[in-house]
Amino acid sequence: MSVYSMTGYATVQSSTALPTETDAAASSRLGVEIRSVNSRFLDLAFRLPDELRQTEPALRELLTGKLKRGKIELRVALDNSSASTLRPPTTATLQRLGALEDSIKAWLPQAPALSVADILKIASSEDTKPHDRSEELLKLAKTALKELLSAREREGARLAQMLLDRTAQLRVLAQLAVPMVPKLVEQQKARFLERWKEAMALTDNTALPEAAQDRALTEATAFAIRIDVAEEITRLSSHLDEIDRLLAGGGEMGKRLDFLIQELHREANTLGSKSAALELTRISVDMKVLIEQIREQVQNIE
Repeated sequence: MSVYSMTGYATVQSSTALPTETDAAASSRLGVEIRSVNSRFLDLAFRLPDELRQTEPALRELLTGKLKRGKIELRVALDNSSASTLRPPTTATLQRLGALEDSIKAWLPQAPALSVADILKIASSEDTKPHDRSEELLKLAKTALKELLSAREREGARLAQMLLDRTAQLRVLAQLAVPMVPKLVEQQKARFLERWKEAMALTDNTALPEAAQDRALTEATAFAIRIDVAEEITRLSSHLDEIDRLLAGGGEMGKRLDFLIQELHREANTLGSKSAALELTRISVDMKVLIEQIREQVQNIE
């Protein structure tokens, strides 16, 4: 399966000739536009013309069947136009309008007469038969949804590659931190022995050198326990393995990735708090920067 981003855009259009009662040709342009941005849940919004409002349940079912997360907005534009702006009214229409006008004037003598613009407007509205575009709209919506999924898949592939690059950099930093701890312990052991030798030089040498060395070893052991980051490195590596596994498997993974990022940040913080050298501190800071970059991009993954 692929990795899908929650960000995407798609638009499709179609034009259909409409039947009329006159010889004048009429056409209608139908357009579907789908926008998608990141969201914790699936949030659908529809912008439909009144004559296509009845298609909303079918459109909702179509989107929920393919999308799991994201703020989705589906817009439908319907533009009716005719090839001839002035279509002559039929004789039957003129006769009916004349009869209606005579009937109205018989009751309302002061009523104004119909103008030419009024007659053309009424005739035009009667010429065009109602045309159901629901089926055509659903076909367009399916095409737009397919294009949206393709766009989200392409964006998801770029995000996945970026995340893999960042996890690889985190592994390098973790490997740099591993050999530093034994070196720090040896340095601290030597420092303890040096301090004991300096202290004994100021006394009458009543204390045995073996006792001083044992104390230095004890202090060095306690120091090693305090700064040991082996557990943090192991857990961090385990979280990175899980992230790589999820990216390789594809599918819906955004929420699980978000949890793993929190755990990565926790381990990086602990490593920084145990730092006993400037090099370890720098590694911890570099890790936090990379983890924050991962976190920002994970928010866009479905």
